[in-house]
Amino acid sequence: MTKSPWAIAAAVMLSGCISFGAKPPKQLLTLTPAQTVAPGAAQNVGAGEAITVLWPSVSTELATARVPVQATPTAVAYLKDAQWVEAPNRLFARLLGETIEARTGRPVLSGRQFAFDPGMRVSGQLLKFGVDAATSSAIVSFDAAVARSGGNIQTRRFEARVPVSEIKPEPVGVALNRAANQVAAEVADWIK
Repeated sequence: MTKSPWAIAAAVMLSGCISFGAKPPKQLLTLTPAQTVAPGAAQNVGAGEAITVLWPSVSTELATARVPVQATPTAVAYLKDAQWVEAPNRLFARLLGETIEARTGRPVLSGRQFAFDPGMRVSGQLLKFGVDAATSSAIVSFDAAVARSGGNIQTRRFEARVPVSEIKPEPVGVALNRAANQVAAEVADWIK
């Protein structure tokens, strides 16, 4: 069965109107740990001595790959052409796990591995992970929660602010990486 020329013309015209998502930025942002575990490092620990890092919860503002900018005390915008490779809470959990293992010398399990023996569990809520336009600074704020053996639970808020030279993707990505590493190091030292 042949299609009419009108149907073909309509299909061609509509193909230019249909879009399956926004055009991705030229590069995506990620976090890089300042401290890492050496390749080939092996560890053996007894029952309950491992540390499990779970993905922190986030507000709707952070439940996206976009980078929030606090424009005013009551308004949030998203940084143009800036996007994370994945959700910030997952990126932060991986950075936190790597930093904790490097600073404590104890093995860190992910949320997918915790069935082995979760040991100490670290989680919490990632409150801020973006830019404050009023102060031109990157902010990472994390309410940590640690469940230690015996049911003892501790909480503590950590926050780092790093100046941003320009509110553009590259300088914001660098500043957020520094702030996230600072928070991760403070959390690691706290749970030691």
